Amino acid sequence: MHKIFISISLILTGMFAFWINGSERSEPNNEITICHTGPSEMIAFLDDPAFVAFHPSPVPFDFEGLGEMVSFPASDGKDASGYLIKAKEDSDQWLFVYQEWWGLNDNIKEESDRFYNDLGGKVNVLALDMYDGNVTSNPQEAGNFMRSTNEERLEAIVMAGKQYAGSDAKIANVGWCFGGAWSLKSALLLGDQNIGSIIYYGMPVREVERLKTLNSDVLGLFATEQNISKEVIEEFASAMDQAGKDLEYKIFDAVHGFANPSNPRHDEEATKEAYLMALSYLQDKFN
Repeated sequence: MHKIFISISLILTGMFAFWINGSERSEPNNEITICHTGPSEMIAFLDDPAFVAFHPSPVPFDFEGLGEMVSFPASDGKDASGYLIKAKEDSDQWLFVYQEWWGLNDNIKEESDRFYNDLGGKVNVLALDMYDGNVTSNPQEAGNFMRSTNEERLEAIVMAGKQYAGSDAKIANVGWCFGGAWSLKSALLLGDQNIGSIIYYGMPVREVERLKTLNSDVLGLFATEQNISKEVIEEFASAMDQAGKDLEYKIFDAVHGFANPSNPRHDEEATKEAYLMALSYLQDKFN
């Protein structure tokens, strides 16, 4: 895993400072110091043809959702937005949903609807728009959207969602790929309002001191792949153990992105098993 990063860094050293937004910086000797920062690490994968190949254009489908788009102020002065499905009755239980690199598309909205229905309509579901309205089905454009994200803006969107949910909200998180990484990052940002995090094949934070601040356990639903590899996942498990946090995870014999029904490489059986694990986890949190 680290050898991959080093190879990429030797080729792209001069460009890294722009891509990583300060999370991984060049040293005077032109070596790259890799920090286990989770989401920002995934930027390095965008020039890996094998990683891009795991993201064929999603298959379009007809969608009529249960929710509506809403907007709310963020601390940086620019409104944030998201796809909201309100609980049938007033509730302080919330599920934050995080998109793949495509943006807040119909697939993520459909997944939001599914969780809402299967949680009995008792939980407010908010899929945060991490790209501020940008959506695509083109892998190259999706990579450009992901590359151009600003960490401070992304954190401002999460915190705006927290403020929108309210100070009494108890919030669980779920996301896929780019959003899988942000499910855990969101859990860390939400502090004691966080009650859980589900990572679908996203790059996890592996810094023990940061994980010590986590207010919940984590469920990891990973794929068999080179980038977010078995070694990375085991490193994450070790870091969670050192931090005194519980982690349940499974590495499915399926490709990255296997749980996206609109993905031509969708694995129906793995998706069903992973979803049942995710739903059971959330039902326990919202019991």
